[in-house]
Amino acid sequence: MSTGPRKELSLFDSTCIIVGIIVGAGIYETAPVVAGCMGSAAGILGVWLACGLLALAGALCYAELATAYPHEGGDYVYLNRAYGKWAGFLFGWSQLAIIRPGDIALMAFVFARYAQSLYAPFDNVGRLYAVLAVLLLTAINVAGVRQGKWTQNVLTVAKAVGLMAIVGAGFLAPGSPAPSGAGTPITLGGLKLALILVMFTFGGWNEMAYVSAEVKRPQRNIVRALVLGTVAVTVMYLLINTAYLAALGVQGMAASKAVAVDTLQQVLPRTATRAVSVIICISALGAVNGLVFTGARISYAMGADHRLFRHLGRWEGRFGTPAWALVVQAILSILIILVAGSFVDTILYSAPAVWTFFLATGLAVFVLRRIDATTPRPFRITAYPLTTLLFCAACAFMWYSSVSYAWAQRPKGLLICMAVLLAGGVLYRVTRKPRSP
Repeated sequence: MSTGPRKELSLFDSTCIIVGIIVGAGIYETAPVVAGCMGSAAGILGVWLACGLLALAGALCYAELATAYPHEGGDYVYLNRAYGKWAGFLFGWSQLAIIRPGDIALMAFVFARYAQSLYAPFDNVGRLYAVLAVLLLTAINVAGVRQGKWTQNVLTVAKAVGLMAIVGAGFLAPGSPAPSGAGTPITLGGLKLALILVMFTFGGWNEMAYVSAEVKRPQRNIVRALVLGTVAVTVMYLLINTAYLAALGVQGMAASKAVAVDTLQQVLPRTATRAVSVIICISALGAVNGLVFTGARISYAMGADHRLFRHLGRWEGRFGTPAWALVVQAILSILIILVAGSFVDTILYSAPAVWTFFLATGLAVFVLRRIDATTPRPFRITAYPLTTLLFCAACAFMWYSSVSYAWAQRPKGLLICMAVLLAGGVLYRVTRKPRSP
């Protein structure tokens, strides 16, 4: 028996999905690199605040689209309506083949690295931990929406508490360097890399759109969850970067190999390493669970429209979840885990595709207001069109930054990304005939 999505997500559940996905391991991994790129306390905090505001602008754009079209799939739905089914297909294909399994694998790998530092019964156990994390969380989400959302809620609350504990340690650090000073000059290349990494660390503010068909009172709660989640994460990121600076200073932060550990050691020298490892494990697991939960809804929406992926478009009545989409997503994620590269390499691999579709979705706001003006819009973007123009301009700059940086530093990953998108175009042309009703 196959049914469809049911409205089971409250405002709290929805906000936990957003916060849980955004706050993964990125804030612990990217902060030292960003500090080295920006060179001063003002530059460091300024780039995190600027990216938080850009994420909020994007969240407002998605709030209008998600409340106007409260269906599973998010961008897949909006791109279909704005440009045609080819655009939605390419988005769904890129999420299935590049972006979502890569993000899941990345967070699972980070979880495994820190779990291995806590307990390693044998050598090379890290990949096993990563695979087990994906399998376990996928199984929980296959079992039911209730199980998946409560897992997300518990992990999100736990990671927020852990992050605030590190913030407190930073502010309590004895004799800490002052987080101010002239610092080193910012280069264009450094600014590009900092923006790519910080916007990656903010990634996830749009995830609510993918599960909008399952949100209770969507006209109100989608907007609230998007805004509350984005603002909460921006505040947390500013606080923890200020704590890093208070404990280590600009140079110490930039040189740190484990910035959260070095910060917590100022107060708890004997237990800092294990405590931070536990916090990051929880953070990474929360991100993996949220990515698993929302990512399968994109594949489900695409499978319902395209015969090549028709098995992904089945909503299993026994569990009340898109079980096939979840299983295929897990398989692809595990394959990536087995050949995973470095943290930064993985980000740069998917960044051009990510910003291509963000830009297309931002422009879709203008297109859909023109070609689909009769559809009710319970929420309209604040300060339109300036907010939308700002978001689109930021997406265009981020696309240029990610492509130019990847071409100069890691051209192989960029070529692979382009090849996968091209393969999606070929698949669409081959399978574009719709299924019979």
